[in-house]
Amino acid sequence: MKRKPLTQPSRRHVSVLRQIVELIPPHLVPKLARQTGATDQARTFSPWSHVVALVYAQLSHALSLNDVCDGLGLHATALHGVRGASVPSRNGFSHANKHRSCALARELFWATLEHVQTRWRGFARGPRSGPAWRFHRSIDIVDSTTIQLVASCLDWAKHRRRKAAAKCHLRLNLASFLPRFAVVDTAREHDCRRAREVCAGLQEGEIVLFDKAYGEFSHLMDLTRRGVFFVTRAKDNFTCRVCERRPRHGNARILKDELVRPTGPRTQQHYPSLLRRVTAVVEVDGQDRTMVFLTNQLTWSARSVCDLYRCRWAIEVFFKQIKQNLQLADFLGNNANAVQWQVWTALLTHLLLRFLAWRSRWQHSFSRACTYVRAALWMAQDLWVLLRRCGTASAENRGLAPPHQAWLPGFARETVGQHP
Repeated sequence: MKRKPLTQPSRRHVSVLRQIVELIPPHLVPKLARQTGATDQARTFSPWSHVVALVYAQLSHALSLNDVCDGLGLHATALHGVRGASVPSRNGFSHANKHRSCALARELFWATLEHVQTRWRGFARGPRSGPAWRFHRSIDIVDSTTIQLVASCLDWAKHRRRKAAAKCHLRLNLASFLPRFAVVDTAREHDCRRAREVCAGLQEGEIVLFDKAYGEFSHLMDLTRRGVFFVTRAKDNFTCRVCERRPRHGNARILKDELVRPTGPRTQQHYPSLLRRVTAVVEVDGQDRTMVFLTNQLTWSARSVCDLYRCRWAIEVFFKQIKQNLQLADFLGNNANAVQWQVWTALLTHLLLRFLAWRSRWQHSFSRACTYVRAALWMAQDLWVLLRRCGTASAENRGLAPPHQAWLPGFARETVGQHP
């Protein structure tokens, strides 16, 4: 007697949440849980159930532990279909956030990112347009964002008298709009303390853009010796000696283009080489402002230097997408481990949503994709079809009512029979 072949369920019969979290390869979470020791403390609440619960908290904008547990409990049957995930109890969920190593969430994000970039080259490459395509080399942006916390509950994150905060240092690739390095820590340390660590993976010939907070001259000299080009802003107290003045080539927005050598006692010791200083008029919020840029690239045009620094705004857009559309305002735990779990899960959720938007050729904003997925989280519909139908221009099989169906009594009844 022949056995019937096993058939996979159709996408239209599984929930949207299941289709999202199943983008994570099935072997990753068990493998990383064994490597990080997360399985040692897992009894009834498995690491996979923990990841699914936190991704659900990000997608649904859950405000508390009760929101997550009750929301998943109402859909326990559909949740069990997500590779056997179980509904967490409030105490079990809180204990996992507090004691289960956040290294699992961190390594899961980087492993999922590597899997997606390796399998879908177009997603990793990004669009073939813009400054990254124009310069024909990798361009990275370095910056940090502060995540406000409650000072009365989070003593480990206090950095002022009445304030507590965590800080995420990020290196973002301009072409793919995907992170290449990230550090989540308290906000006590200045950005320059993390500059070398964030830029450690840059290769020779690549370009890095950062604000003057990362412009420590010993760090800039290290980048120059490694053959990495940087563009940053000069600090207000920067002193130097002009060695050469270059022509502006008729560009009225470029005020000065000079080769300078630092003259400060410590600055000259940390950076003994030449720097290029470009002074330009830049429009900020509809008003013209004079900005001074520093770079170790001596052959590009002054306009290219200004255009490169303008691209630094892309990382601000990335941080706004994370903070405005995912749950990084209300945290499900008070200790450092729970906060890091939530931050790394937010980065993972952002990656999955970005991949969904790219794969479905999403034409709307990222915030609309988040709200659209949130509204359809427990619907048993094909996610790709739902994303393609969003909007009015390209909707498929959208029913249109004939004009004679919309009428008011006593107003258009006599015209119904005349309609062809």
